[in-house]
Amino acid sequence: MVRTEFVRRKLHLITEDLVRLVPFKDETLEALVADDLRLAAVERFLERIVMRAVDVNEHLLSELASPDARCARLSYRDTFLMLADLGVYPVDFAERIAASAGLRNILVHDYNDLDRSILHRSIGACLRDYGSYVEQVEEFIARGAG
Repeated sequence: MVRTEFVRRKLHLITEDLVRLVPFKDETLEALVADDLRLAAVERFLERIVMRAVDVNEHLLSELASPDARCARLSYRDTFLMLADLGVYPVDFAERIAASAGLRNILVHDYNDLDRSILHRSIGACLRDYGSYVEQVEEFIARGAG
C-alpha cells in the first residue's frame, strides 16, 4: 500500500528546496562559479531534490509495479521512466526528468570534470521539471494510488 504521508512529506521537502533554488535561477554562470558557497548550495539543492524524488519513485514502484519489475535492479533513471508506465505522468515528461539522475550521479561522486555550464542550466530545468513532478505525483496520489 502506498504510504501517502511518506510521499507527501518527500514532495513537501522537494518543494522547499525548489523555493531555495529560485534565487539562483537568474544568476550568471560567471557569478555562480565565482562564489564557492553559492555553487555548493546549488549543487546540494539539486542533489537533494533528485534523491527525494528517487525515494518517492522507489516507494511507488515497490508498492504498485509488477512483481517482475520490483525484483529488477533499477537505475535511478529507470525509476523515473517506470513511473510513466504506472500512469503517474506522460512518457515524454519521464524521459526529460530522467536525465536529472545523471546529474545527480555526477554531483554525488564529485567528478572533477563537471561542466559548470551544465550545472548552471540545470537550475532552470530543475525548477520547471520538479515543480511539475510534484504536481503530477500529488495528482496521482489524490486519484487514489494510496
